[in-house]
Amino acid sequence: MATGTTIPTQTTSLTSNDAAVLSALFDPESSPSSSISISNTAPRLPHIPNAILPHLQQREISAIQPLNTESPPQPSIESSISDLSVLINEYPKYAPAYLNRAQATRLLIREETDLFHPRNNDLISRALSDLEKAISLASPSSPTEPLSDLQASLLAKAHTHRGYLFLKASQAAHQAGLSLTTDLAGLSAEELEEMASKDFSLGGKYGNKTAREMSIKTNPYAKMCGAIVKEAMRKEREDYARGLIQ
Repeated sequence: MATGTTIPTQTTSLTSNDAAVLSALFDPESSPSSSISISNTAPRLPHIPNAILPHLQQREISAIQPLNTESPPQPSIESSISDLSVLINEYPKYAPAYLNRAQATRLLIREETDLFHPRNNDLISRALSDLEKAISLASPSSPTEPLSDLQASLLAKAHTHRGYLFLKASQAAHQAGLSLTTDLAGLSAEELEEMASKDFSLGGKYGNKTAREMSIKTNPYAKMCGAIVKEAMRKEREDYARGLIQ
């Protein structure tokens, strides 16, 4: 377990509960709610019998094989999307196909700075819809339900990808020439960043370390608490310099 941020007590009136909250914010692994249970006996994926999973995985691999290059051409991307769509039509509860179709759809947007250009709004809407479906299908029915490693990995990827898109949307909210998709229109940059933080937090919970770090950076409460701690530390240094702390 990582070491949490040290919280000075000499010049603050933080309660033990405040300290615990701060510790959990700056060290998410310290929070009991951040843990999940991985079980070798849990179904590999919800809604999908283990017996047919290898067949679906093989079809999925074949569908995304054309994308296994540094910069796949547009026809290859569209072919993969088409094959994944066929798989989804046949097995509408197979969550990995939605995740991969979302990722393939995003590949159609060559420049990250163009993610929320008006011409790409339909692509982003489709990607977000697929990520929502993947998360819905793969999520456990309760927070304490054991997961398979495959299920946890899928949820980590889907939440992290959606969190990234929400974060880019928050940045695009005030940029000239960019626009939000219909389903995100009306949300403020702060609301979008908070949505990103929640997804990053879940991505981290399911095993993505980068998402865990991003959840802290985008968490408005963590930012506020961080400012309080920094101010307390600054005050402590000033008091020490004046000889008030022996």
